[in-house]
Amino acid sequence: MFDNKTLLITGGTGSFGQTVLKRFLKTNVKEIIVFSRDEKKQEEIRLSFNNDRLKFYIGDVRDYSSIYSACCGVDYIFHAAALKQVPSCEFYPMEALKTNVLGTENVLRAATAQNVQKVIVLSTDKAVYPINAMGLTKALAEKVMIAQARLQAPTSTVFCATRYGNVMASRGSVIPLFIKQLKENKPLTITDPEMTRFLMSLEESVDLVLYAFEHGSQGDIFVQKAPASTVNDLAVALCNIFEKPSHNINIIGTRHGEKLFESLISREEMVTAEDMGNYYRLPADNRNLNYEKYFSSGESMISQTEDYTSHNTHRLHVKQIESMLLQLDYIKEELNA
Repeated sequence: MFDNKTLLITGGTGSFGQTVLKRFLKTNVKEIIVFSRDEKKQEEIRLSFNNDRLKFYIGDVRDYSSIYSACCGVDYIFHAAALKQVPSCEFYPMEALKTNVLGTENVLRAATAQNVQKVIVLSTDKAVYPINAMGLTKALAEKVMIAQARLQAPTSTVFCATRYGNVMASRGSVIPLFIKQLKENKPLTITDPEMTRFLMSLEESVDLVLYAFEHGSQGDIFVQKAPASTVNDLAVALCNIFEKPSHNINIIGTRHGEKLFESLISREEMVTAEDMGNYYRLPADNRNLNYEKYFSSGESMISQTEDYTSHNTHRLHVKQIESMLLQLDYIKEELNA
């Protein structure tokens, strides 16, 4: 499906971007444009991949003119650029708004203007029942995507999104921190041992995006079904893998804006969610502002559904977590190191 196509990845120097590059370069893709404002990481990727099909574009999604220029001749866009660190967004909410909301709108507008065929917007569990600035801005980004999708003509650019939770060993996640603390013989710092998180690999996050690319219609959001674990069990599993079963664990309390559990689909969304096997499809609500016709008939009763969270999904025990972790390239590299 990517034969002789030109792809653009915003935020392409991040964990997702680098993983998706490995996957796409195995296809007959014509060209991949890595769009980001991090020239150092762009140089590292350029040297690491050493592939003529990779092109690099220094720019910022906050700047419409730069993303507009980058979209010229592009067939598909994977929009991964975002401010993702919850505490940082809490202290600088306007920065999160500029990147996550206005930046997303810029990408969608530029894609339409440049006749891009399809845009996949990457979202997060924190957009569901958001309690922090990061989640609030990603929720708004989803709303912007759906609103823009409603305005598209049948033959125009298709907009859809993916939503996923914790990606294991991604940049800024807890697994690299725990491993660093283990190797430095420091206590593992856990905010709340009963906190639960979905467990998803970077490869699975790419699978989800590709599934959305193949099956997505205007305004759709896709979610992958995933298992979960408590943060304490994850820490114990890592201690066992690195042969430090009696390593100290310190409970430090929750950070700014942290949730007890992740929610991937709200109760309200589950009413219309379509079960597609390993994934859920959340179709856009395309009702218009003519509210009168909804006074006599509405949707199914939301009291008969429940949200999809890391608290009520399949919970892994420590041995299962160990097995999952040992499949990650990052864990293998750290063990070999």
